[in-house]
Amino acid sequence: MTGPLRIGVIGCAGIAVRRMLPAFAACPDIEIAAVASRDPAKAGQVAERFGCRPVHGYAELLEQDDIQAVYVPLPAALHARWAEAALRSGRHVLAEKPLTTDHRRTAELLELAGGRGLVLMENVMFVHHHRHRAVGRLVADGAIGELRAFHAAFTIPPLPDGDIRYDPELGGGALADVGIYPLRAALHFLGDGLDVVGARLVRGTGRRVETSGAVLLGTAGTATAQLTFGMEHAYRSSYELWGSEGSITVDRAFTPPADHVPVIGLHRGGTAEEIRLAPHDQVAATVAAFAAAVRTGTPPDTGTVLRQAELLDEIRRSASRGEPDRTG
Repeated sequence: MTGPLRIGVIGCAGIAVRRMLPAFAACPDIEIAAVASRDPAKAGQVAERFGCRPVHGYAELLEQDDIQAVYVPLPAALHARWAEAALRSGRHVLAEKPLTTDHRRTAELLELAGGRGLVLMENVMFVHHHRHRAVGRLVADGAIGELRAFHAAFTIPPLPDGDIRYDPELGGGALADVGIYPLRAALHFLGDGLDVVGARLVRGTGRRVETSGAVLLGTAGTATAQLTFGMEHAYRSSYELWGSEGSITVDRAFTPPADHVPVIGLHRGGTAEEIRLAPHDQVAATVAAFAAAVRTGTPPDTGTVLRQAELLDEIRRSASRGEPDRTG
């Protein structure tokens, strides 16, 4: 590939307009070619703001000859259809999380991308923040001894009643929207060998989707992972790693602002140390990682993406075998 990667955007979702399009525009390795919407007026407004071409309709965007990659910020239930269409048209794809709502479809799309030499990347941005690499190095260097347990939580305040994340037909629900963060973090630190020990999903009053949940995971070794998530809660975004000789704590773990000073808490031998890092823009880092993957022909870690999709389905099955969801 010579010159910037020319990207088209399928849909004018809030995350696209607030975060991803500004990051694309700021990245020297990416050029925004077009943005599509079913509403031509909305496409025109967004395209004018970002200096690109408006397109009426998602299928029409895939007919544009100058687009090399596609970003899909649509509701989760629509990801598989449009990611597959983009791949079959020969375009690399960056899709919002979760990549699909079924692990079998995820596997099919990853196989399709690999067979065509295309990059298919799920937009889980926190894994590109340098703080988590620093935490990983501490664990690898034995700073807390042998890793025994991982606890993570991501909860957000209630959303407006009409938000798509409350719509089951669009793939809504707390597990796929916010639960995916602590789950991916558990995979990040404990590896793909995690299995579901138990799970509980709870549906809030008047809701058609689960609004909170908890999961217990285990490895073949001695480590366990406990995950808590919800979208009608006080805000929390954190994780802890407990080892045989100490622990590590991380706050504002999953969606820190670009100017946030990341802090790693290291606790061992009865002492506590704060390790402060330089601010890091995880949105910009994600966009750069996608462009680099396309440029080098190096696909992202597809094994973790697939195991995550499998675990999401296993969590749903485990929860359905337990007591019926309670409202409250």
